[in-house]
Amino acid sequence: MDEARKHELEEKVYAGIRLSRQDGVDLYECDDLAWLGRLAHHKRTELNGDRVMFNINRHLNLTNVCSASCAYCSFQRKPGEKDAYTMRIDEAVRKAKEMESEQLTELHIVNGLHPTLPWRYYPKVLRELKSALPNVNLKCFTATEVQWFEKISGLSADAILDELMDAGLESLTGGGAEIFDWEVRQHIVDHECHWEDWSRIHKLAHSKGMKTPATMLYGHIEEPRHRVDHVMRLRELQDETGGFAVFIPLRYQHDFVDSQDGKVRNKLQARTTMASPAESLKTFAVSRLMFDNVPHVKCFWVMHGLSVAQLSLNFGVDDLDGSVVEYKITHDADSYGTPNTMHREDLLNMIGDAGFRPVERDTRYNVVREYDAPPSLAERRAEPQDVMS
Repeated sequence: MDEARKHELEEKVYAGIRLSRQDGVDLYECDDLAWLGRLAHHKRTELNGDRVMFNINRHLNLTNVCSASCAYCSFQRKPGEKDAYTMRIDEAVRKAKEMESEQLTELHIVNGLHPTLPWRYYPKVLRELKSALPNVNLKCFTATEVQWFEKISGLSADAILDELMDAGLESLTGGGAEIFDWEVRQHIVDHECHWEDWSRIHKLAHSKGMKTPATMLYGHIEEPRHRVDHVMRLRELQDETGGFAVFIPLRYQHDFVDSQDGKVRNKLQARTTMASPAESLKTFAVSRLMFDNVPHVKCFWVMHGLSVAQLSLNFGVDDLDGSVVEYKITHDADSYGTPNTMHREDLLNMIGDAGFRPVERDTRYNVVREYDAPPSLAERRAEPQDVMS
């Protein structure tokens, strides 16, 4: 990118002018990572100051049995496979209550599309979890799962969401989005939920008062233009509903860890590489710059590693997810050392060491508690840190 084009884009960002599709493509083509970071840091500071949000959450995957075989997925198992599992409801409650002493505020639940588990299992498990942990928000199910519930129950998504909300559902999750453009999606997704249904279900959730996340799986066979298209679709939907609280770029993972049966289920692995740290930081920065109407951008530290997560705070990110505890969808694939659990003190230290002020939140991004910024680092908040330091 030449200096004139950089100057033009910089002027648009500082003037608060909405970036176009071509602007997004051009930003991805720019190799000046420090410049991109500075622009994205300006936008995140304008929106969220020096705050970095996190929550105390637990991820539960009730079953890994799935009727789909998505090309990128190392998590899914077929019925009868050696390490296939489905939790009993009492088992799910027991696992959830393991973190009660940590003042858990959120349960995040996503699952495989189980071919024989009845629809009634899902509202029942939510009711039992809510009864056991009444002060914990339930963020559960992707739009893909809701569409699957339509198929197995014969109910509409409208009726399904009403019943799940009556059982305690606070928010959908943002999964199932992957990449919306059919040019890519047809090669990576093996289920029937595509942009039309994914957007329909989130739009319906927003109409019922939910604030939901949106995600994008990047770093596989897609090109930057597909990422920009993905963001543009979500931005237009956000213009209509205002219901997305956060955008979460998720880094595609290779299947490095053999499962118990020795199978490598990632069908993309032979022809893909994972996104580099620099590509991840660029993706966060461009996402923050393009999303002028979504308040938060999250780095899910489990998928990026702790060092990239800290650096991402200077590239547009203002949310680091939470304690997590166990995230089988990634940990069934990766081997690069992210921990299963980050406790509250770990998250406070991680954010503070990066020079930002930690803010604990709930599922709807209401503030639970604000913490002081580290005094010795306070002067570093207004400008991005040197990436090499």
